[in-house]
Amino acid sequence: MNALHIFLGMVGPWQWIIIGLAILLLFGGKKLPELMKGLGGGIKEFKKATKEDGEEDEKIDEKK
Repeated sequence: MNALHIFLGMVGPWQWIIIGLAILLLFGGKKLPELMKGLGGGIKEFKKATKEDGEEDEKIDEKK
């Protein structure tokens, strides 16, 4: 078991509710959808970049 799994395993449902309320209080109801949209776009770009990097590595391996 790694440290991240141990940490996340200790967070229960009430802790997630408190974390969600804290985020809601910090960013407000109007900013939260924009924040989630930006987070989703960032994840999408990251996946696209890792996929392109993998394809680039395959092309380099084929040339060898």
